[in-house]
Amino acid sequence: MTTKFIPKPYRIERNDCQAMLIDIQEKLAPHIAEHQKLLKKTAILIQGLQALNIPIMVNEQYPKGLGSTLPELTQLLSEKNTPVFEKTTFSACDTPTSWHHIAQQNRNNVILFGTETHVCVMQTALDLLDNGMQPIIITDAVGSRDLYDRKIAIRRMRRAGAVVTTTEAILFELCRSSEDPAFKTISALVK
Repeated sequence: MTTKFIPKPYRIERNDCQAMLIDIQEKLAPHIAEHQKLLKKTAILIQGLQALNIPIMVNEQYPKGLGSTLPELTQLLSEKNTPVFEKTTFSACDTPTSWHHIAQQNRNNVILFGTETHVCVMQTALDLLDNGMQPIIITDAVGSRDLYDRKIAIRRMRRAGAVVTTTEAILFELCRSSEDPAFKTISALVK
């Protein structure tokens, strides 16, 4: 007997969202499958979230060994004084300072993007679910060294209850209308 997964039928609200960039770092990024596409979507997502005033935080896995967040992303994030949290745990929720920041935002939906999908992104998503929060996985802005690992991790997160979407879909869902001040910025980003 198989069970059918029924997704929650709701629209994601801007005022209940925060975002987390996970581990797109200097020594890891070049090894991620299709990393150039990932970086392009990540840059679009960051700029779109900023236009929508969605708070973004950054987590870095052992930066002494893996380097910092890529400079092209850091440059986009520096304008908004984005907080950066170092971690050695795979889940951002297992790092007390990171978890405290997530909880303090008082925003239940957490948009996740970064690497690696099957390790840090997935473990963070599962921990968010365990803590009553709703992870939103941006499938074209998450990556792994192996595409199969990425595929299986996205499937597992979806089955666990994560919302799975894309960069363009989440930006327009949060924007909601062509009358929104962020619409022109988002439209220009996705062209």
